[in-house]
Amino acid sequence: MCFEPLLPSRRWLFAGLAALVFAVARAGPAAASDELAAKLAKPGHIAMMRHALAPGTGDPANFTLGDCATQRNLSEAGRRQARRTGDFLRSVGVSEARVFSSQWCRCMDTAELLELGAVEPLPALNSFFRDRAGGPEQTRQLREKIGELDLSQPVLMVTHQVNITGLTDVFPSSGEIVVLRREADGDLAVLGTVDPRSTQ
Repeated sequence: MCFEPLLPSRRWLFAGLAALVFAVARAGPAAASDELAAKLAKPGHIAMMRHALAPGTGDPANFTLGDCATQRNLSEAGRRQARRTGDFLRSVGVSEARVFSSQWCRCMDTAELLELGAVEPLPALNSFFRDRAGGPEQTRQLREKIGELDLSQPVLMVTHQVNITGLTDVFPSSGEIVVLRREADGDLAVLGTVDPRSTQ
């Protein structure tokens, strides 16, 4: 069996096709994230965002609400991540939102660095990492709050992993956004997540 040498023109053709396939493969997840995030500009949707990168787990033993020096805080990488996420959301049409946040400093800082609107502290978004027994009641309060909200404008909530998992069963990474839709019967449907890497 003999093989015909691959002519230069054919080599360029195959190289071009390979580059196109690679580009489509890379663009796929980003395009999906763009489409999902763009739903937040439509009525009836909520974004639940885990605070940006804050090295460590939990909080120091001397944790004091309102005193950032006693808390786990955003790293510089986390602050950049939050800013870039705000830029990303604006790029898909979410230029302004009603923003709620846990009272923990790393969440408030994340919410403010997004620059999507004034930040409203919401105790129902506070971490129950140290008090898992209180988690179900706090999740119920959060569901109740979401049920009362006017969702004619974008709504974004910055909180903690335990709170998001308690509400949605999703375990988000730092800076990840879970997109929800409030159904007519009040139930919350998880539409998907926006990986923070896709916003960079």
